[in-house]
Amino acid sequence: MILSDKRILEEMEKGTIKIVPYNREDLGSNSYDVHLGGNLATYDSAELDAKAHNTISHFEIPDEGFVLQPHAFYLGVTQEYTETHAHVPFLDGKSSTGRLGIDIHATAGKGDVGFCGNWTLEISVKQPVRVYKGMPIGQLIYFPVDGEIEVKYNQKGNAKYSGQPNKPVESMMWKNKF
Repeated sequence: MILSDKRILEEMEKGTIKIVPYNREDLGSNSYDVHLGGNLATYDSAELDAKAHNTISHFEIPDEGFVLQPHAFYLGVTQEYTETHAHVPFLDGKSSTGRLGIDIHATAGKGDVGFCGNWTLEISVKQPVRVYKGMPIGQLIYFPVDGEIEVKYNQKGNAKYSGQPNKPVESMMWKNKF
């Protein structure tokens, strides 16, 4: 089951879903449109190491937009800060972005109950495409959870991405024990 627009509004009233900034025009019949924030980032090294802290460099998207290039990987961020305390949030691309050849996540479309923060986007493109801060980039849908949550994501001591800021965040795989 996916929450309908009315159920999303009810959950926002109860405080179990939070979206800031919120614009009623971005609420679809069963999703909420999120927008590209003003910052992108790229990794500083061409070769990444899963056991190392791979650093990134941030840059602002200028008013005239920025052309994303194929065979490059960008980290972006949503303008919206979200909190989800009783549902599983899922971020997916909009059909309009997909039809421009923009993928907004490689594997991390599902959030956890208790996720609080801006969403980091894992952006790649099929051909050069100009993007703009504030453009619709994806949509959030919410799934009810069957059963009680023992420990929400924002309550876990090892939650690497809780409280993500309004800038892209690099992989924290290096913090895992393997």
